[in-house]
Amino acid sequence: MKYIAFILFTVMTNAAAQLMLKQGMMTLGPISFEGTNPLLKMLQIVFSPWVFVGLLTFVISMASHLYVLSKVELSFAYPFLSLAYVAVAVFAYFVFREDLNAWRIAGIAFICVGTVLIAQSGRGSAEVASTNPVQTSELAQ
Repeated sequence: MKYIAFILFTVMTNAAAQLMLKQGMMTLGPISFEGTNPLLKMLQIVFSPWVFVGLLTFVISMASHLYVLSKVELSFAYPFLSLAYVAVAVFAYFVFREDLNAWRIAGIAFICVGTVLIAQSGRGSAEVASTNPVQTSELAQ
């Protein structure tokens, strides 16, 4: 449970990256590859300010996730990433005025309940180093 802060940092940077990418694509408008070099168009998209910062934020999120995976079991850490769906839905509602209807709220509730159940199951057994570590050679067998 002591790595929850790192897991939540991973979740929030992942969600922030999604919001930045959305803002970037709204700034660029609808994409069309007609009459243009696809490679140049992709470079224009990647290097637009919001998209570029969003991609960098994804790199930070991935680095944090790699750190978490070095400390806890994958089956404990990975389900927490579903909380990014929750954060994105809530922030998209407030920032982009996207719809947050009853079905989405119900889905968010199920995600939260599932994440809480997984968090409870990991108490005392989440650290990789303190539980039976698997060597790379053992995975190949």
